[in-house]
Amino acid sequence: MRKEQRIKKNKEFQESFQKGQSFANRQFVVYALAKKDQEYFRIGLSVSKKVGNAVTRNQIKRYIKQAILELSDQISKGNDYVIIARKPVAEMGFFDVKKSLTHVLKVGKVLSKKY
Repeated sequence: MRKEQRIKKNKEFQESFQKGQSFANRQFVVYALAKKDQEYFRIGLSVSKKVGNAVTRNQIKRYIKQAILELSDQISKGNDYVIIARKPVAEMGFFDVKKSLTHVLKVGKVLSKKY
């Protein structure tokens, strides 16, 4: 992910939480906030310490980033997305993470119909 495609500031996370729309499944919660003047989407990741140790949390973040990279041509542009991983993600492999993330993005009508 390029630098301009990441959400890093706490203010931007809070804005997504307060003004954005949320959708979820058992493994992920996704907040989507529309940004009209933005021609690309941005991603913010949050993996709590409750999920596992640092190695596990970083692995989960790498899995999510790779899944987003593979789905990037299908994701709606002009939005900010904050993805929060829940505890069950700790026992999942990459393909399970990608499948679950695809499901939650379909629930939120974020993915285009070419999947």
